[in-house]
Amino acid sequence: MIVNLDDYVHYLAIEKGLSDNTIEAYLRDIEAFLRYLDLEFNIKDSLNNIEKEAIIKYLKQLEKKGISEKSQSRFLAAIKSFFRYQIREKLITLDPTSTIESPKTSRKLPGILTISEIDRLLDCPDLQTTIGNRDKAMLEVAYGSGLRVSELLSLKMDDINLELGFIKCIGKGSKERIIPIGEIALDHLLEYIQKYRPALLKNNRERTLFLNIRGNKMSRQGFYKILVHYGKKAGISKQISPHTLRHSFATHLIENGADLRSVQEMLGHSDISTTELYTHLTIKHMKKIYNNTHPRA
Repeated sequence: MIVNLDDYVHYLAIEKGLSDNTIEAYLRDIEAFLRYLDLEFNIKDSLNNIEKEAIIKYLKQLEKKGISEKSQSRFLAAIKSFFRYQIREKLITLDPTSTIESPKTSRKLPGILTISEIDRLLDCPDLQTTIGNRDKAMLEVAYGSGLRVSELLSLKMDDINLELGFIKCIGKGSKERIIPIGEIALDHLLEYIQKYRPALLKNNRERTLFLNIRGNKMSRQGFYKILVHYGKKAGISKQISPHTLRHSFATHLIENGADLRSVQEMLGHSDISTTELYTHLTIKHMKKIYNNTHPRA
């Protein structure tokens, strides 16, 4: 099927304000769906001929292939978005997805580190080296702010206000938010900026805050490898990822009395129900402590 997706990409980026990663995922899903339509129904030119049953059959095929409910929901969200766009542009007259409901997905509680594990992790970098000081500052900022890994690695020098103690970042949907960071993270960040970032800098016009050894912006994979390395060094047996620090940040705040709205603001969640997931985590944690310590438990 020959369908020009350029205008749709423009719509997702400019009018919907979706991130590059989300747009890329939507495009992959739509292109896979269009290939399926070509193979199964030999539809050559018009999306008007597509019926609800074709989409349901496609979703059932995904299920048979062992695709998770979460991924199925993402596929359906992409397809629904695509057909809504077609209706909006008057390219089709009926939306075959309008009465299709997304599969119910169970929400898994995120993995977190205890405060003791966080302390061990943050104590791992070697502060006698340039790389160790960069890593120390990076980990302190990640845990101290709850930034997504893409937000952390995209920070620019101008996004840091050392005097007032906050970070400015651009999150999902190109939304800007301001996040406070504590004195410990600020101290190590200042040390890195003044003494160690210049040693990594190869181009004076480079404004990215955290640099790799080539003087460029660090990749997500690069940060993941650093984190896993320090996790092993700290003797942490749990699976650890950049998101683990974000989950731990939110959980520790709520455990210590932070209100949900403030945590929602700092995390950049558009829906507070996403933030509420962390209250379930803290309740589970409290119940475990109770069962382990109360004489009548």
